[in-house]
Amino acid sequence: MNTQQQITNTGGLLLNLNQNARKIIFAVCIVLCLMPFMSPAIALFMGLIVAQFSGHPYLHLNHKATHILLQVSVVGLGFGMNVHSALQAGKEGVLFTIASIIGTLLFGTLMGRWLNIEKKTSYLISSGTAICGGSAIAAISPVIKAEEKQISVALGCVFILNSIALFVFPLIGHYLNLSQTQFGLWCAIAIHDTSSVVGAASKYGAHALEVATTVKLARALWIIPVAFISTFIFKNQSRKISIPYFIGLFVLAMLANTYLPVVKLISPYIIHIAKTGLTLTLFLIGAGLSRKVLASVGLKPLLQGVTLWVAISAAALYAVVHLA
Repeated sequence: MNTQQQITNTGGLLLNLNQNARKIIFAVCIVLCLMPFMSPAIALFMGLIVAQFSGHPYLHLNHKATHILLQVSVVGLGFGMNVHSALQAGKEGVLFTIASIIGTLLFGTLMGRWLNIEKKTSYLISSGTAICGGSAIAAISPVIKAEEKQISVALGCVFILNSIALFVFPLIGHYLNLSQTQFGLWCAIAIHDTSSVVGAASKYGAHALEVATTVKLARALWIIPVAFISTFIFKNQSRKISIPYFIGLFVLAMLANTYLPVVKLISPYIIHIAKTGLTLTLFLIGAGLSRKVLASVGLKPLLQGVTLWVAISAAALYAVVHLA
């Protein structure tokens, strides 16, 4: 064997060891996420560390895995909620929801033009901020024929701000002595993605979680009219609109927990599994925020996302404190 072959073989062996090490680290983190002591915030932070230092060995499967896990977890959380209190929470949040969605989309459009951001990228960031983060971006992007780069920038921007919100919102809520209802409403309106909304609200309290989840899922239904309007804005009426059917399963879970006594016997176990699934989802989201994703966002889109987020957060906080 000549020297060149030895170098090649050694390089391949080191690469193999490196890949195996990454998989072992990733597997250990997954196991930790299944432990009862693991919180959503710590899981997200652990995912961010993995993304920056060892890398996600199954990155190509990450989007699909988080999408399925989040939906299953949200449906599971429905088994811990009561229809009557959920309807009350929905009534309280409907006016805030309508006002914030319209206001965010209009302000986002103006910001995009002022910063001279590519139109579809700006629209996806605005839609993700206005409705429900990554889910809205995933639903609207095929309708407006967005390119992969535009989708990646919008998703990266939203997920970065989601990560910050999961840590910051509970601190602000406790500092301002927000009630469970106020905090739940604020989370549902001001945090982009359902995963971070549920993660932040679950840290604050059981009623905050109920209010936040119900209002956020009601908000997610606005994907349908916004996607429909988007077909006319971007002159593309040939694309199908993706409807979030899992919300129907969430409602069925609430109905079962409210009216079927036998379900109440097993609901604590289902809720525990759902919360574990959510923790794992947030770890995977963090692990997907690699340096490449962070670098791809760019300054102007990030500035638009931050400005929109701060504006909606401040407006929503004022509304829930003074108007709710």
